[in-house]
Amino acid sequence: MSRQELVDAAAAATSLPKNQADAVLKAILTSLGDALGAGREVRLAGFGSFAISERAARQGRNPATGEVVQIAASKSVKFKPAKDLKERLG
Repeated sequence: MSRQELVDAAAAATSLPKNQADAVLKAILTSLGDALGAGREVRLAGFGSFAISERAARQGRNPATGEVVQIAASKSVKFKPAKDLKERLG
């Protein structure tokens, strides 16, 4: 589902004009990003939770040359689906 399809579905479900539904989606995504950027977990009841996962620095191999390379520490977002969402997925 694309962003525009999500906006269209939200507009249809709420009777909001598409530009207002798009503004609401932008606000939600901005808030979600800000909370995760601040290191906070975001929980959406019935859907799931988003949290920051930290990966330690490690060694890897270049598959083409076999050369050992250093992979820097990084952060990524992990998602854990709620029980309701898992059940809908079958």
